[in-house]
Amino acid sequence: MATQRLTVGIVGASGYTGEELVRVLARHPRVRLAEVCSRSLAGKAVADEMPRLRGVVDPALAFSASSPEACAASPTEAWFLALPHGVAAEYARPLVAAGKRVLDLSADFRLSDTAVYRKYYGHEHPAPELLPKARYVVPELEPTAAWKDVALLACPGCYPTSVQLPLIPLLRAGLLRPEPGRVVINSYSGVSGAGKKAEAAYLFCERDGSAKAYGLPNHRHVAEIEEQLSRAAGAPVMVQFNPHLAPMHRGIATTITVPAPGVTAAQVEACWREAFAGRPFVQVLRSGDFPDTAHVAGSNRAALSAVADPRTGNLVLTSVIDNLLKGAGGQAVQLLNLALGWNETEGLA
Repeated sequence: MATQRLTVGIVGASGYTGEELVRVLARHPRVRLAEVCSRSLAGKAVADEMPRLRGVVDPALAFSASSPEACAASPTEAWFLALPHGVAAEYARPLVAAGKRVLDLSADFRLSDTAVYRKYYGHEHPAPELLPKARYVVPELEPTAAWKDVALLACPGCYPTSVQLPLIPLLRAGLLRPEPGRVVINSYSGVSGAGKKAEAAYLFCERDGSAKAYGLPNHRHVAEIEEQLSRAAGAPVMVQFNPHLAPMHRGIATTITVPAPGVTAAQVEACWREAFAGRPFVQVLRSGDFPDTAHVAGSNRAALSAVADPRTGNLVLTSVIDNLLKGAGGQAVQLLNLALGWNETEGLA
């Protein structure tokens, strides 16, 4: 007898991350993609609006308009919210109340402090009563299984994922004791990280052959990065985070410079290999073999590398991920797999 598949839905499926979720979930052997929601595309066939998914999605699958109440009343068991911050919480509230499993890809439940949320996002937190019920999880960095029964999972941001994977194991092991402001993070994101919107700044002619910094000095992801690094270190960690827009479709390349006199690349690699043993989506490269976004594009993998600079006493850590997969939709599916006791590579291999 065939095992009954979990029914899943996506709200905000018309964006780049939403399209990746449709692609992954439509081929996932343990789920049935039951609902694909987009108000702007309601009534249109998914295969017509996302032609690269022809032959992947059910030809009869169509976008539907969504409301928080309708999603909560639906028999669909698990929901992915690929929505802007503020809007996602409007859906999370009734979905959690209805007993649904919710994987939120927005920033609404990534921060524990409502004052910090207000500072970085410019408005009051839309559902503070849900914060105690939410859990922020980077799968490879979560030391316990307690999160698996949580109904509301806050999926990490793309930049923060690329930062936490190399840094948190080193902080937990005591190899790093960074001084405030001495952790310098330069990250480069593909243009898809800005979302699917018609703005002149993101036109091909504007971005092709051009890279620039933006969001300095207080990009919104600073709050998420500092909160998680501080928890790992057991003390406040302040970073200098410098995001850049790069002339590529997808991917994030992050370079982190942190003082660590006497710490060798071999020690870093040994720490990483222990921390990520048995984890299929993190690859530790040998020192001097620098990761390349082209090698992880279209996958849920992260690649890490380290070099030590004895001249400056700094460690230089590099990491790459696909911003739409390991930085968003792929990691959300990985979390669903683990939460339900499935192999974490289901649908992602």
